[in-house]
Amino acid sequence: MSALTLASPESAGMSRAAFDRIEDHLKSRYIDAGRFPGTQLVVYRRGKLVHSAVQGFADLERKAAMKDDTIFRIYSMTKPITSIAFMMLVEEGRVALDEPVHRYIPEWKNLGVFQAGIAPAFLTRPPSRPMLIVDLLRHTSGLTYGFQQRSNVDAAYREMKIGEVEKAGTLQSMIEELAKIPLEFSPGEAWNYSVSTDVIGYLIGMISGKPFEQFLKERIFEPLEMKDTDFFVPAGKAHRFAACYSASPQGAMTFHASERKGGLTLQDDPATSPFLSPPSFISGGGGLCSTAADYLTFCRALLNGGELSAVRLVGPKTLALMTSNHLPGGRTLPEMSRSLFSEATYHGIGFGLGFSVTLDPALTLIPGSAGEYAWGGAATTSFWIDAAEELVAIFMTQVLPSTAYPIRRELRTMIYAAITDSNL
Repeated sequence: MSALTLASPESAGMSRAAFDRIEDHLKSRYIDAGRFPGTQLVVYRRGKLVHSAVQGFADLERKAAMKDDTIFRIYSMTKPITSIAFMMLVEEGRVALDEPVHRYIPEWKNLGVFQAGIAPAFLTRPPSRPMLIVDLLRHTSGLTYGFQQRSNVDAAYREMKIGEVEKAGTLQSMIEELAKIPLEFSPGEAWNYSVSTDVIGYLIGMISGKPFEQFLKERIFEPLEMKDTDFFVPAGKAHRFAACYSASPQGAMTFHASERKGGLTLQDDPATSPFLSPPSFISGGGGLCSTAADYLTFCRALLNGGELSAVRLVGPKTLALMTSNHLPGGRTLPEMSRSLFSEATYHGIGFGLGFSVTLDPALTLIPGSAGEYAWGGAATTSFWIDAAEELVAIFMTQVLPSTAYPIRRELRTMIYAAITDSNL
């Protein structure tokens, strides 16, 4: 972590012994047991980097060690970055959250809600109201992901390869294909993890008048000096790119794996990965690669009210809006969700504009603070930000799917246990 000097945990009210226990836990339970190839854990509190540790391998086949500057596929940890980028345009008065999406995507104006049938012969009904911009940011749009595998609409997404990070096609072709498929439900009636954030990326490009990836580079990555965050890994950095593995998962979210290796199956070889070249489909929902150091820079800006080192992304009131629960009626994810898969545990959790939001730690049965916000990626990367405790935690590995092991719950419990001087 070259940008920050490692401070003692005690200087920020945390326990070195507790962090040693966490690293021992990761080594014995996950790395030595063959569940994870390697891990990286970064904890930042009260303006100090108090823990930064790597263990194991970034690439088992080549015995390449995990390092501080290893580059990871962060998948859905792309979503908070895309959401922040969109809110920059909202702050500039160029778009509003309560506008109908069809104002910007006219071909979606007559999208119906699924009733019966299979593609292309769907029976639909009109939605009870139009899809709004806010529905895209909070996943109440009626869109879905093909990997949910719960409906005929999901099946149509899979058939058309909609929202797949490594697919051919473009954001424009995704928008055109989605115009042919009905919504899962009327906007605002339910929460469903979906390609909504990819649509937000499309809208950023349309409203800003420049390619989505260029907007991110000019407005976020370059100002914050996030030099290792992009939609592909250039040749000069390929030696730092981690391999991605599958845990041979059971359940709804499955991934093709090409080669079994002990308890892990190689899913994406960094020497031949599609992430080594610029994609045609720029996925605001899951396309970025990054490092723990870069993502910490982004999180520090959020923890600091939207600004870091004189670079302001959004204002503190905008960030407060984004990290409030936006589920209709103040409901929680268990009350609203139709997803068979999500990057968040449900109880006591709401959803804001690009983040899950903890409403009541007692209901989560995990230590934490009301108002903390978080998300994760499909390959088991994750982060959370707790403004009350001035805390950021980032965990990196590369194992699909993120639901294979309860690592997020364990890390939250153990990292909060490391706090010796609480702000509450």
